[in-house]
Amino acid sequence: MIYLELFLTFFKIGLFTFGGGYAMLPLIQSEVLAHHWMEMDDIVNFIAVSESTPGPFAVNISTYIGRMTAGIGGAFLATFGVVLPSFLVILIVVRFYEQFKKSKWVEGAMTGLRPAVIGLIGASLLSIAIGIFGPANNHNFPSIAVSAGIFLLMTVLAFRKQHPILIIFLSAAIGILAGYILGI
Repeated sequence: MIYLELFLTFFKIGLFTFGGGYAMLPLIQSEVLAHHWMEMDDIVNFIAVSESTPGPFAVNISTYIGRMTAGIGGAFLATFGVVLPSFLVILIVVRFYEQFKKSKWVEGAMTGLRPAVIGLIGASLLSIAIGIFGPANNHNFPSIAVSAGIFLLMTVLAFRKQHPILIIFLSAAIGILAGYILGI
């Protein structure tokens, strides 16, 4: 039963998410918490790992959640569930590309979906930030200061068009160093 539940849940996530992996975050968070598959801290950790490992974010996080919930079979079915809708939609789009390309309906839908995706990504960012730094977690000042410093430095590097791999490695190195030196 858990296998079917994982497949259907991640199929729904894949089917109703437009805008890529980050746009999936609110739905992933909501579904995983609703099914009691893991706690918010675990989700945040999986987001960090999924973003830091090679491959598409949606595939990585669905694989991790599936594996932690129901082993290798769960990993396979959650991953298959999240990618199947995109595969099916692409097959349809390829078949009817010329008709879709000229459709005012499709153009209108995309115009409406773009701001919604940005809003969903922003809501995820706030939700994750509250989960990490909110009152439920007892963080000390050095931990918050180091996290804020890393965030600001990485934001500056991102706006200066530094390569994302450099940003990921640098943020991990600073976090490790701060943890070693400050014991956080």
